[in-house]
Amino acid sequence: MPKPLPPPFDKKKVVAENRRARYDYFVEERLEAGIELTGTEVKSLRSGEGSIAESYAAVEGEELWLINSHVPEYSHGNRLNHHPRRPRKLLLKSREIAKLQGAVTRQGLTIVPLSIYFNGSGRAKVELAVARGKKMHDKRDTEKERDWKREQGRLLRKHG
Repeated sequence: MPKPLPPPFDKKKVVAENRRARYDYFVEERLEAGIELTGTEVKSLRSGEGSIAESYAAVEGEELWLINSHVPEYSHGNRLNHHPRRPRKLLLKSREIAKLQGAVTRQGLTIVPLSIYFNGSGRAKVELAVARGKKMHDKRDTEKERDWKREQGRLLRKHG
């Protein structure tokens, strides 16, 4: 039986969501990290654009980086516009980064971004998950369980 999830973070405006992550991974722990962005990246995210579908986080040295996330160039930007797929530094305390590094190296876990959002004070944040990859049979079991829950809902509405 999975342990209960912690309370959700204060998400005012969700910009990008990685819905595939919950299908491909068992989420073991969630944490919130700041993200270091340039001005045109913030403007592009505020307009609701961005994708983290194929992205992941990696520890390099003593820093955590968000790799392969896509923030499109700002439409009204000039020659100082940003590169859409550049690695972006994630802001965490060094103790938290060391904990993540240990989970990745010793336990074979992965750091996956679940969503990018703006919190109540207007700061861009990334919701990260320390996750274990699912095997094919685990994905089938999850799909069967989801289908059965949907069917249960239908039967309850029908027979009521």
